[in-house]
Amino acid sequence: MKVLLTGANGQLGRCFIDRVPTGWEVLATDSDTLDITDLEKVKQTVLAFQPDVIVNAAAYTAVDKAENDREMAKLINEQGPSNLALVAKAANCRLVHVSTDYVFDGQADSPYLESDVTNPLGVYGKTKLDGEIAVTAIQPEAIIIRTAWVFSEYGSNFVKTMLRLAKDHEVLGIVADQRGCPTYAGDIAIAILDLLEVDAEGGIYHFCGDKDVAWNEFAEFIFTSAVEQGVLTHSPKVNAITSEQYPTPAQRPKFSLLNCEKIKAYGITLSLWQERVSAVVKSCSTL
Repeated sequence: MKVLLTGANGQLGRCFIDRVPTGWEVLATDSDTLDITDLEKVKQTVLAFQPDVIVNAAAYTAVDKAENDREMAKLINEQGPSNLALVAKAANCRLVHVSTDYVFDGQADSPYLESDVTNPLGVYGKTKLDGEIAVTAIQPEAIIIRTAWVFSEYGSNFVKTMLRLAKDHEVLGIVADQRGCPTYAGDIAIAILDLLEVDAEGGIYHFCGDKDVAWNEFAEFIFTSAVEQGVLTHSPKVNAITSEQYPTPAQRPKFSLLNCEKIKAYGITLSLWQERVSAVVKSCSTL
């Protein structure tokens, strides 16, 4: 299997490279080596490499910054996937595109199905939804994976941010009225590989962690794990606060649970995020 990977330096991209099966050939690209917003560059790269599948792990993920950087977010999250889908269709290769829980408004009272009505609250979610729509219109057989609250040993994420803040703060106020399912990027990579190996049907799939938490509960678990492993000497006190007490440029959905029964039908196991957090915390012991 020949895979063209975009966003290779991000959390998912790096985890994907770590888990590629023996015998697979991967051309790992980032924004410096392949600008997915440049259709001609995408055509040239695909023509030269001739992949069996394109895995798009590239995205504009700065949720708050996107509110004032709409054009760049639109280019990367909508135009880029559209370009990849156009070229994939012309080259007769599969496309896997990664999206987000932020396509929903968080007003549901049960985990979101793939078919549920979308209503993003901010620019990030809107541009990611537009990317989904573009991909589906061009290549219906593409696989789109929506995920949530991604963390890993790589890059910047909530786990690493909490560990850093814990070293200098005795008390932290963490939002308690937003719930979601933390997801380890390495498990997303495995889910993508599994779907490709079984030649899964095209369409949207939800994949996330196996248990839901609020951000404050997530933080408390991180601190407990860090103390148990000797990464922290003690846990800071976590004060539960509301979203209104921690205003941000972009509004977040307060309910981000995803129904993952569709992907589980392929025998794919959800991200056991508590186990993964412990491993990531251990890897971050030098922070």
